[in-house]
Amino acid sequence: MYERIPFKQRGERLEGAQHKEDISMRRVTQGLLIGLVVVMMCTVYAEAQEHKLIFGGSDAVGSLLDRANRKFIELFEAKSDGKVKVSFYPADQLGGDIDQIQSTMAGTQHLYGDVLVWLANWMPDFNILGWGFTFRDKDHLYNFLRSDLYKGMIAEFEKEYDVKILSAVPTQPRILFSKNPVNSLEDIEDVKMRVPEIESYLRLWEALGTRPTRVTWSEVYMALKQGVIDACEGPVSAAYAAKMHEPTGNVTATNHLMSTYFIMMNGAMFDSLGPELQQKAYEAAEEATQFMYDESDRETQETYDKMEEEGANVIRSIDVGPWQEKVRDATAAMEEKGLWRKGLWEEIQAIE
Repeated sequence: MYERIPFKQRGERLEGAQHKEDISMRRVTQGLLIGLVVVMMCTVYAEAQEHKLIFGGSDAVGSLLDRANRKFIELFEAKSDGKVKVSFYPADQLGGDIDQIQSTMAGTQHLYGDVLVWLANWMPDFNILGWGFTFRDKDHLYNFLRSDLYKGMIAEFEKEYDVKILSAVPTQPRILFSKNPVNSLEDIEDVKMRVPEIESYLRLWEALGTRPTRVTWSEVYMALKQGVIDACEGPVSAAYAAKMHEPTGNVTATNHLMSTYFIMMNGAMFDSLGPELQQKAYEAAEEATQFMYDESDRETQETYDKMEEEGANVIRSIDVGPWQEKVRDATAAMEEKGLWRKGLWEEIQAIE
């Protein structure tokens, strides 16, 4: 048995069901619209509010790296039309490089600008940037920093550590500062050599026959004066700004590495900026790194001249063939030790 429902009542029930369905659809539509409005309001708020950022640097005030960091700040603030204010703390005021990178990852510091190889302390493949004579010249390194190989490394690093790498470029060659003149590989045998807290630097200078000693960059000058170390190396302008030629007296253009410059932002801070300011951050970083790239060649030769005028013995050219041979002999062993993944060095050599 079943209840017979008069046609009119059935129509009323159908109309009632349709009415409920219409109400339900309207509620869904209203919910979607409200959600969209909230997202739009949040985006507008992110774009409208003033963002106060902390930027840390490690290099001496007035150095090329320091000036590039300040250039980024100037550009980013100008492009933001007053929506971004950046407080800058140079010369290791916020700690050494490792401390500052950790702070940028954690968000207690929002920006960091220095040498890309420091990232090797978190992702070993970046050690390749600290392995001598890997790159043939500045153009080779530039092309690597624009390659899919590099982009893949950066994407992995950004995802793992919640940061954004805004831009990176090659800069100046790294050169040697020593208390005794260095004209050949034999001249650095058993020398107490300063290295940073980067594994590939330590292994490189071991392979070249020195006694590596880890010293923070801001403490190198006093370590040289006090005899803790007898030699150090660094990018031309940064080392000159730190006065490394004064306690050593001898400068040799070994050009064993081509240095880099990059700018990194905390991921949560980057997300909070909104699309428009994010684009401005990328633009400012591209222009600041281009400034660094353009200035680096001109300033290299000028800095050699200045050091000579200030009494340093500058050896502008030596035969680095024996140095390259020593490093090549040790390259396979470094891969076996896991300093970077197997095959990476060869992949870089294949880049034009």
